[in-house]
Amino acid sequence: MSGTEKVVGRAREVELLVAALDCGAHVLLEGPPGTGKTTLLRAVAEESKTSFVFVEGNAELTPARLVGHFDPAQVLERGYGPATFVDGPLAEALRAGALLYVEEANRIPEETLNVLVTVMSEGELHVPRLGRIVAADGFRLVAAMNPFDSVGTARIASAIYDRVCRITMGYQDAADETAIVELRAPKVPEGWRGKVVELVRRTRDHPDIRIGSSVRGAIDMTKLAAALAARRDRSVTDYRVGLDASLVALSGRIRLREAGTRDAEMVITELYQSVFGRGDSHDEDGDASGGA
Repeated sequence: MSGTEKVVGRAREVELLVAALDCGAHVLLEGPPGTGKTTLLRAVAEESKTSFVFVEGNAELTPARLVGHFDPAQVLERGYGPATFVDGPLAEALRAGALLYVEEANRIPEETLNVLVTVMSEGELHVPRLGRIVAADGFRLVAAMNPFDSVGTARIASAIYDRVCRITMGYQDAADETAIVELRAPKVPEGWRGKVVELVRRTRDHPDIRIGSSVRGAIDMTKLAAALAARRDRSVTDYRVGLDASLVALSGRIRLREAGTRDAEMVITELYQSVFGRGDSHDEDGDASGGA
């Protein structure tokens, strides 16, 4: 199976990203967590045999950390020059003609983003006391961000949007998400797996939930239920096993609306019961699959 064939339900996005990179464009991938932005880029890079340099975007990503710095000890001994400069991820990607993948771009300080604006515009970077670093053939910037998260983020300047092609990525449909869980989690009864995906998808529409879970929640719930079932010597479809797995896997992934009066565990329990039933009539010693 090729790299891009491993990206479930993203044929269109794969095609768009490959075309954008082929024509020399820089790209912004926009979508909520768990929609496969990093997986998409890794698959495309693997398919095209293109190296890429990963940068985690956060408030501590200063221009010096992105670009690189002079080694103080080496500077004292040998002075400023190429031999005493330690490449940061941007300089590394420029020299290698690699893809620079910047995650969580809207968490990066403005002064650091301004460095990227210059590189995208000029195709080169000027470092004081070092000189120019010219982008080798193949260098592209691919940035990713979650436009729905307002905590610790800032608005991306229009100068960035003006220099990138934007690809939006929403959640896949239920069939694709079920296929992803089947691919990345232990083997479980098909009907039960489908209900796990349905539960996770309902977190995105519940009136008390501001941000729901991605498919990662379904993957972890399935893994956790399999592990719990083994420890308790029960079936993975046991009602209590599934409920406990859902609480642990999903309660930390959802973000409740501030006006709500219930906690995450109460909301997840309600959703679990809406998909798997209430479990009131189930024998504590038997399976309660809710449809396995």
